[in-house]
Amino acid sequence: MRILVVNVNTTESMTAAIGLSAAAAASPGTEIVPLTPLFGAESVEGNYESYLAAIAVMETVRAYPEPFDAVIQAGYGEHGREGLQELLTVPVVDITEAAASTAMFLGHKYSVVTTLDRTVPLIEDRLKLAGLDARCASVRASGMAVLDLESDPAAAVEAIVTEAERAVRDDRAEVICLGCGGMAGLTEQVIERTGVPVVDGVAAAVTIAESLVRLGLTTSKSRTYAPPRPKRIVNWPPTAAPGFVLADDPHAAAAMA
Repeated sequence: MRILVVNVNTTESMTAAIGLSAAAAASPGTEIVPLTPLFGAESVEGNYESYLAAIAVMETVRAYPEPFDAVIQAGYGEHGREGLQELLTVPVVDITEAAASTAMFLGHKYSVVTTLDRTVPLIEDRLKLAGLDARCASVRASGMAVLDLESDPAAAVEAIVTEAERAVRDDRAEVICLGCGGMAGLTEQVIERTGVPVVDGVAAAVTIAESLVRLGLTTSKSRTYAPPRPKRIVNWPPTAAPGFVLADDPHAAAAMA
């Protein structure tokens, strides 16, 4: 069995860490293939970057040259899973939904601990869209940016663990979901401080994807995720251009790097 695990950002070291977490959860005989998008932001922390990542992930999967049995979208609260399901027959698993659905087997209410506060509404919306919000006690922000998980790991771990403790104490959460693919590997530290089960979405997604493949199940093509209708797509893919940086002024033109 071969499972593609696609990072939503373009930071290769984070892709590697996600791949290691996925491989650790995989059964013998399952091949984990970590992929970094062909284009996109170095970290995904808002709607613009999330929609860009959705396109990048779909195009990266479409460009993969070998057969595969399932795809995991390794971004928490990100857009794009539905597009992948239109494109593919094989199972597509989003780590946000995988973590939450797994947590509901382990306790009455779960909380998500994520990175920046601006990502909280994206996660809440994804859980609501998936029908997983009723048993979500809270979505808490640690205040750490995605890349802080690598650049300042000690501070990031402390901030994440502190919010997990508050979720258990104040929100009455019985399970904690780690709300970022880059948090893979923090499970034991959060368990030690909170005393409750902790779900890493990457690991959960691997086990779910494996189960779907073993059961011989595929994505339904009868209606919602029917293949895209054949039509002409204008000016796609776009002509390759140098990277750009968004200007501070939201109305200003992008400045070429």
